[in-house]
Amino acid sequence: MVFVDTHTHLYDEVFENGGEDAVARAIEAGVVHMIFPGTSVDEFSPMKALAAKFPENVSMVIGLHPTELTDNPAMALKAVERELADPSVRYVGVGEIGIDLYCCDRSHRREQMDAFEAQCRMALDRDLPIVIHCRDGLDETLEVLEGLPSVPQGVFHCFGGTRVDVERIRMVGDFYFGINGIVTFKNTCLRETLPAIGLDRILLETDAPYLAPVPFRGKRNESMHIPLIASQIAQTLAVPLEKVAAVTSASAEKLFGALSSVNIQ
Repeated sequence: MVFVDTHTHLYDEVFENGGEDAVARAIEAGVVHMIFPGTSVDEFSPMKALAAKFPENVSMVIGLHPTELTDNPAMALKAVERELADPSVRYVGVGEIGIDLYCCDRSHRREQMDAFEAQCRMALDRDLPIVIHCRDGLDETLEVLEGLPSVPQGVFHCFGGTRVDVERIRMVGDFYFGINGIVTFKNTCLRETLPAIGLDRILLETDAPYLAPVPFRGKRNESMHIPLIASQIAQTLAVPLEKVAAVTSASAEKLFGALSSVNIQ
């Protein structure tokens, strides 16, 4: 039984030894493939450095997080374009991109929407999926997606919404939903939402080092905790853990393409 963590920041400076030890612990725990999201220009180099050390176990997506647009968004977006155009580096998606009106003043709303649209178009031009960060910005996110020439494939990362949110999103596109440690929290509505999503549209993620699942809530999260998240999903949907592992791993490969030696069969 193997797992895929579709969203983890193990290259973050909080991890010792450049994140190498955390990747090794994840592999030992059965998390045989991890996808690193690029969120800011400053993160691109450490992300690529760690991924290069585990080419069979790590893939990357790249983009600008809505809170990381810098004082010169146009220049930062050009950096993303340069990375996507580099034939020596393989990116399996564009992300983490989207709208965040929780951490940012609403005066940045238009700026975020413009950057999100620009990166969605980069993904469409390259036939790549998108990884969407959406916090207090579902209206704006859906507005951008509806205004595109076509809707990219993708995943709503760190999803914690309701059945109604799922229905609204599905009116725009057939997206996947990234489920992480939030599903284990006591006061979440997410467990009631999972049946509306369905196992075939769930992707496992940790968002490490954030949002550690119970019983590690409040501590540093790691990709090795993916089995705890999968176990909660299995319990909630009343399906075997092995099925959660198999279906979510197959979905990750379907969305992002061949993921090296993930061996999800």
